[in-house]
Amino acid sequence: MNASLDLPLLLQAEDLAAQLPSDEILVVAVCSEKVFAEGHLPGAILVQPRELVCGVKPATGKLPTQEHLNELFSRLGLSQGKHLVAYDDEGGGWAGRLLWTLDVVGHSSYSLLDGGQIAWAQAELPLTVDESHPTATDFQASIDRSFIAELDEVIASINADDVIVWDARTKEEYAGTKITALKNGHIPGAVNLDWLDVMDRDNGLRLKSLNLLQQQLASLGITKGKKIITHCQTHHRSGLTYFVGKLLGLNIKAYDGSWSEWGNHPETAVDV
Repeated sequence: MNASLDLPLLLQAEDLAAQLPSDEILVVAVCSEKVFAEGHLPGAILVQPRELVCGVKPATGKLPTQEHLNELFSRLGLSQGKHLVAYDDEGGGWAGRLLWTLDVVGHSSYSLLDGGQIAWAQAELPLTVDESHPTATDFQASIDRSFIAELDEVIASINADDVIVWDARTKEEYAGTKITALKNGHIPGAVNLDWLDVMDRDNGLRLKSLNLLQQQLASLGITKGKKIITHCQTHHRSGLTYFVGKLLGLNIKAYDGSWSEWGNHPETAVDV
C-alpha cells in the first residue's frame, strides 16, 4: 500500500476515479492497440501484452530480459514515487501479469483495478481517446527471482507435501482432452481452478468476494500453510490467480514457463 495515497491492492473504479488526475498515480492499460485506441481510462498508458513476455518458443510466456524490462518501465515513466494501477479488458489476467512483473523488478507500490475497463464502463465513468505522453525515467530493474518458480522447483514440488501447484487453465486442458502441447494433461498433484472461476461474470468481471475465493481455494487445499505455485499455458491467465493469491495473503509464486514449457519438455511427468 502506498503510504501517501493509501490505495488498496484491489481498487474499485469509483475510488480510482476520485483520485484522478494525480501526479502520483500511473494508470497502465494492458491490452491491444485497437482496444486502447477505441477508448481508455483518462491518463492511461498502453502496454501491449507481448511487451510482458519473452516470446521465445516453446516457453513464450517467460520473463523478458532485464534490459527489455528497464526499457519498458522507463518508457512508462515508472519511479519509486509512483503508484501503478494496472487494468485490462478481460478480467485481470494481463493486469495481474504486469503486477507480478512489478514484484519481480522490485516495485511494490501498485493496485489492480477490479474488473478493469469492463467495470469502469459499467460504472459509467469516462473513457477517452486522448493519448498521454509520460516523462521517461531511468528505471533499473532489480530482478528478484523468489517470485518465479523455475522448472526444477516445479519438478521438486511433485513430492513436496508443503507445496501445491494451482493450475489456472480450463478443465479440458487440465484433463488433457484439449491439445496445447506435445504432452497434454497436468503436473502430477496439481489442483485445478480455472482463472475465470475467480471472477464474477455477472458483476463486470470483478473478483468474487474474498470469503468466497478463500472457500474455493481452501476446498482444493490452497491455504496459508502451503507454498503455492500457479501457472496456465503462458502465465497470462495465471497473472490473475497470482494476484488473487497475494490478495488473500498466500505464499504464492508463478511458474512463468507454464504448460508451454512443461508440456513440451521431454522429461517432465504428466497426469491426466
